[in-house]
Amino acid sequence: MESQQLHVIFVPFPTPGHMIPMIDTARLFAKHGVNVTIIATHANASTFQKSIDSDFNLGYSIKTQLIHFPSAQVGLPEGVENVKDAISTEILGKISRGIMMLQHQIEIMLHDLQPDCIVSDMTYPWTVESAAKLNIPRIYFYSSSYFSNCASYFVRKYRPHDDLVSEKQKFTIPCLPHTIEMTPLQLADWIRVKTSATGAFGAMFDSEKRSYGTLYNSFHELESDYETLSKTTMGIKSWSVGPVSAWINNDDERKANRGNMEKNIGKDSELFNWLNSKPNDSVIYVCFGSLTRLSHAQIVELAYGLENSGSNFILVVREKDKDGDGEDFLHDFAKRVTESKKGYIILNWAPQLMILDHPSTGGIVTHCGWNSILESLNAGLPMITWPMFAEQFYNERLLVDALKIGVSVGSKVNKFWLNIGEEKAPRLDIVEEEVVVKREEIVKAVEILMGSGQEGKAMRMRAKNLSDAAKRTVEKGGHSYNNLIQLIDELKSLKITREHEKIRLDN
Repeated sequence: MESQQLHVIFVPFPTPGHMIPMIDTARLFAKHGVNVTIIATHANASTFQKSIDSDFNLGYSIKTQLIHFPSAQVGLPEGVENVKDAISTEILGKISRGIMMLQHQIEIMLHDLQPDCIVSDMTYPWTVESAAKLNIPRIYFYSSSYFSNCASYFVRKYRPHDDLVSEKQKFTIPCLPHTIEMTPLQLADWIRVKTSATGAFGAMFDSEKRSYGTLYNSFHELESDYETLSKTTMGIKSWSVGPVSAWINNDDERKANRGNMEKNIGKDSELFNWLNSKPNDSVIYVCFGSLTRLSHAQIVELAYGLENSGSNFILVVREKDKDGDGEDFLHDFAKRVTESKKGYIILNWAPQLMILDHPSTGGIVTHCGWNSILESLNAGLPMITWPMFAEQFYNERLLVDALKIGVSVGSKVNKFWLNIGEEKAPRLDIVEEEVVVKREEIVKAVEILMGSGQEGKAMRMRAKNLSDAAKRTVEKGGHSYNNLIQLIDELKSLKITREHEKIRLDN
């Protein structure tokens, strides 16, 4: 039986936005009878190993193969192995070098394990060659939306932003089913001008074309236009099997342990007591993902914006956001909103899935990371969009313009708070103050989303319909369910064909 079973190796990239959906997808394959191996370093594996052990104990064929992160060689302390651990440009550079050095160990493991297929994160273009050497399919794992992949493709191909007189002038992305406008400042630096990252991204997108196909954590009912566009215009075979968190995290314990951060039980019950005391749909949840760092000026505007909006809110603040003045300000702010019972401040990690699913939660302020978007949709929540960097500005346009379930807060500049290297794209007339989203904009967006007006009601209804579709698509007979079964069957057929060919050649 063991030799008959399809063996698929998953190679995740160590940052939460990429790793969490890939681990969920690997577990999904195992639940459908596939023998699954996940390759990861020790510290990264420790964040999901509990779930893998639990699946294994239920009888699924799934395991983690550990590789060594070269901490000493790149000058990092033990255990700093994930992009989210970077607190400075220097540390980010060292983590990136360490990740690049893993290639040799991964290739040896692929050769030793002789899998039937590699599902590789998009950031490892070299796995195309690894798969070719083993004569097996390589599947490109894209951890964001069809929309963002299509939009990025047409911006790179036609460069509609090149001839504008100002970086704040709008351009329309060509060839999309919806009219989508952006400004050059909302594009990542590597698209606008040549940087060291331009070549790296080029290699990634090129590797997608040379792969067997692309796996998306998305679903047909959410992005059917862009699913079709990617298959026709871009000519790339793809399967949407999402939202993977809807298949996997369907009980409270799993939801609470997602990301496997330490839970403070006392604190959690305090949070849920606070939530239980609020009317249905009255709380807005504010969280910017694991890689965002807000300036002190921005935290001040955000805090006053939430307070002035009059809505109940939960605000997740990272330890690293508390610098100098920030610490005193946040302390005073937390004290004030605790006394008024209007707000609840969470430091570092929040049980996000449980908060989103709570009846009192009525909306979310999001950085437009794809995992957060899908988790919010799953819970039927409309969103205030506040993109920061990478493809998040494309995702914002999907929510606001195409799906009409988001209100933009007016974020203007695509900027990761840590930029590797000293290269900076030229920017016209950008004053630091302008990058800050003002409290008035925040109040306006919260009032539209959470208020009793027609626009907010319509958004809530559309979000609820998409939530219903997300639940149906992963059930037997649903689009995502059928796509997963079809892909597994296809990979089994390829395995049989390869084995027959090998027998023929041996004879």
